[in-house]
Amino acid sequence: MSIDAAQALLSRHPIIDGHNDLPYAMRELVEYDIARFPLDRRQSQTQTDLVRLAEGGVGGQFWSVFVPAAWAGERAVSATLEQIDFVRRMVARYPDHLALATSADEVEAACAAGRIASLMGAEGGHSIDSSLAVLRTLYRLGVRYLTLTHNDNVPWADSATDEPVLGGLSDFGREVVRQMNGLGMLVDLSHVAATTMRDALAVTRAPVIFSHSSARGLVDHVRNVPDDVLASLATNGGVCMVTCVPAFVSTDCYEWDAGVLELMRAEGENPRDWTTHTAAAIRYSQRYPSPVATVRQVADHVEHVRAVAGVAHVGIGGDFDGCKPMPNGISDVSMYPTLIAELLDRGWSEPELAALARGNILRTLRDAEDCAVN
Repeated sequence: MSIDAAQALLSRHPIIDGHNDLPYAMRELVEYDIARFPLDRRQSQTQTDLVRLAEGGVGGQFWSVFVPAAWAGERAVSATLEQIDFVRRMVARYPDHLALATSADEVEAACAAGRIASLMGAEGGHSIDSSLAVLRTLYRLGVRYLTLTHNDNVPWADSATDEPVLGGLSDFGREVVRQMNGLGMLVDLSHVAATTMRDALAVTRAPVIFSHSSARGLVDHVRNVPDDVLASLATNGGVCMVTCVPAFVSTDCYEWDAGVLELMRAEGENPRDWTTHTAAAIRYSQRYPSPVATVRQVADHVEHVRAVAGVAHVGIGGDFDGCKPMPNGISDVSMYPTLIAELLDRGWSEPELAALARGNILRTLRDAEDCAVN
């Protein structure tokens, strides 16, 4: 299938991507000094810029306002506010390219005006410091999903990559979910333990999302979604937004990454520390070259989610600038047409691809808004 057909399809149905870590990359690279890193030019240090978003057919982006889980307490809250401030300043600096969006209607209005709808998601419950008041404040500032944990447990929810403590959600964790329903904020179950997924699904009145996860039925990584949870999305109404992270989509890459984590443990490093993982991977690759994931494997996960949950419950959440390197064929945000071309070759219809690209997450966002207590 011609890449031209995929590009034409995305011009009609631009992608709404569930997760991009450019804001944290800007903290690391230029300390949020956006003047030093013009995003309206093609950049070599990131996987994302405005040029490549346009080339990739991206019409909406959930920007992750992520801070490391080790930054607990007030430091996590203040750093999250800095991330939100950066996203708002980025949108203000590039008004011809970006528009802030806090609702499904605003996403559609931005796309109609030829701008990329810019939404925000807070990646990790540590960002609220166990405070419903902070949660409500993040919502008022424009945050439209909260990932309940990152790599570490929070006092009220177990993470997929930490040792279980609660067996899912605590009573306060259930209250967090209910509060999010009342606000119209999406409950994001990427990063959480399977027990936490099931507890959240039992209590929520609104559809949930997985902003950047893939299928555990294909790759047995704890960050992926088990089939029983995927199947429950058909009744919950939520969406699993398939990610491109190599260790999540390729068994070879998953097993190689397990070696990186063992190296970190042997050298006294915390294997859950996202900020040191990249350096450890570089050290490990000097002895054991990394295998390479492919865009076909990403497509395999998209198809698995469709088979188990249904075509109405699958989306795309690339995790660009949150992981390096990405799979061959989809190494930065400009290459989404390659994924769409692969799915066209596999017989996906235009209505199915429109649902994958944007329709499903827009429906889920609207349904969450409808649950809000006004």
